Amino acid sequence: MVNLRGLPSSDSEGSEKTEITGCVFNIERFAIRDGPGIRTTVFLKGCPLSCLWCSNPESMQPFPQLFYFEHLCTRCYRCVDACPNKATTVSPEGAIEIDRSLCKNCGQCVEVCPNKAREMSGKLMTVEEVLEEVKKDTLFYQNSGGGATASGGEPTHQPEFLWHLFRRCQEAAIHTCLDTCGFVQTKVLQRILEHTNLVLYDIKHMDPVRHKELIGVDNRLILENARAVAAQGKPMIIRVPLIPGHNDSEQNIKALAEFVTELGLKRIDLLPYHSLGKGKYARLGLEYELSDLKPYESKEVEVIKTFLESYGLEVGVG
Repeated sequence: MVNLRGLPSSDSEGSEKTEITGCVFNIERFAIRDGPGIRTTVFLKGCPLSCLWCSNPESMQPFPQLFYFEHLCTRCYRCVDACPNKATTVSPEGAIEIDRSLCKNCGQCVEVCPNKAREMSGKLMTVEEVLEEVKKDTLFYQNSGGGATASGGEPTHQPEFLWHLFRRCQEAAIHTCLDTCGFVQTKVLQRILEHTNLVLYDIKHMDPVRHKELIGVDNRLILENARAVAAQGKPMIIRVPLIPGHNDSEQNIKALAEFVTELGLKRIDLLPYHSLGKGKYARLGLEYELSDLKPYESKEVEVIKTFLESYGLEVGVG
């Protein structure tokens, strides 16, 4: 049971854990970039932001979605007959067309496709099912100082599931790490932090107007929550997706360095732009707005890294 603020109620704490489900689109074992040591990263669907450069567009919606791999399609047309909503049709040229406005993501077309040209991204899993996957690498966590990381999407978008998952992880002596954008009610975040060992906190831009242009919302709540986490003394690493021409100006990097210093933090991680998620947009029938954007040269990132280090910060690049 979830109360109106999205927090587990007292009744929920005593309920059967197996009844609590979340929408998961990937569980990555042996992850080494989502916190210390060897980790298992659980990717949850649903995100309140709309970052232009998002490399996981399948994470934006909180429900399972249809992926279509056109290059695997042999035009057997079984999907056309299977679709109960007439969302899949055949063009005059014989190509498969999907009307996403009609598609209900029921997955019936996936079941009849013989060539795996269709798959559902995301499925409902219980806390215990996810925990079972996480526990498979307990020995590696112990030897490397690793654990479990919740990412997304935005994991706090599924607060009850996340709270119980982290609680169960800690009961199993598994280190928990929250990868968050910080755009969540402060009370909800504070509740999740009860069972969080480390926070990886994303900051996209320091200017509220530019932030809204790039992300869809301003950054006031995000910065307020960052201050609240720091004031609580919870271990936190600021992470910054570096996007060429969008948030890498000297003015923004300077404001970022000053903010991190203000929080009393010593480390910041830079995540240079890449276009590895571009193909996912086509599979979802979406347009990738930054298709012409080129990744950084290594020397360009080094300039930003050196600038941040001048503030006494430890700077990682991943």
